Amino acid sequence: MTPPPDRRLLTPEEYRAAQDSPEFVELKKRFRSFAFPMTVAFLAWYLLYVLLSTYAVDFMSTPVFGNVNVGLLFGLAQFVTTFVITHLYVAHANKRTDPIADEMRDRLEAHEFAPGTTTDGAHTPGSTRA
Repeated sequence: MTPPPDRRLLTPEEYRAAQDSPEFVELKKRFRSFAFPMTVAFLAWYLLYVLLSTYAVDFMSTPVFGNVNVGLLFGLAQFVTTFVITHLYVAHANKRTDPIADEMRDRLEAHEFAPGTTTDGAHTPGSTRA
């Protein structure tokens, strides 16, 4: 399949310019400020569950009601935690990262990161556009 005639592929220079832009730096900062702490928190929670299952068998086998014990509730809480983190990430992305990513994608598609292009998308004299 060939691309539409009015559309051209991005150059490595355009990708590099987009990657070096302040917007991309901010995008990475916002993503990492959510992803890294949440990953550490979840892994710590999971490790706690594994350690309690291994070394606190009496505690984890404590009946809560019927045949349901503390270990089973902690195991089910792992699933709940996964869904909560997913919900939090989607909300975070919609509010804090997607607007920047959408704007950068629009600028890339308009070739505003091309060498010789000014910040308003105009071309400087002598610049060429393939």
